[in-house]
Amino acid sequence: QVQLVESGGGLVQPGGSLRLSCAASGMIFSIDAMGWYRQAPGKQRELVATIASGGSTNYADSVKGRFTISRDNAENTVYLQMNSLKPEDTAVYYCNINVRRRLGSPWTNYWGQGTQVTVSE
Repeated sequence: QVQLVESGGGLVQPGGSLRLSCAASGMIFSIDAMGWYRQAPGKQRELVATIASGGSTNYADSVKGRFTISRDNAENTVYLQMNSLKPEDTAVYYCNINVRRRLGSPWTNYWGQGTQVTVSE
């Protein structure tokens, strides 16, 4: 199996910063795209940012210029640096990765358990 462990969430004031981490472990042959999603109370889960295996990135318009996604392929870890945080960024943040568990096996999608980010005075 594959496990994703997220960390770095918490309470921060508007304008502050947080850095989320998501480490994947278990039976992993290779990882394709990695990403972060979020879900606010009463809303659907939405894309925040993704990063391809080659490093190309994609961001939701609402976080462009404030958030940066990165990955450490040696550590099977994806990061989300969040700056200039706003109250509307408050949500549970989930990491998501596409994993091939062995050579020739299909790609399988995995979700982290979620970490709460609260932006408030």
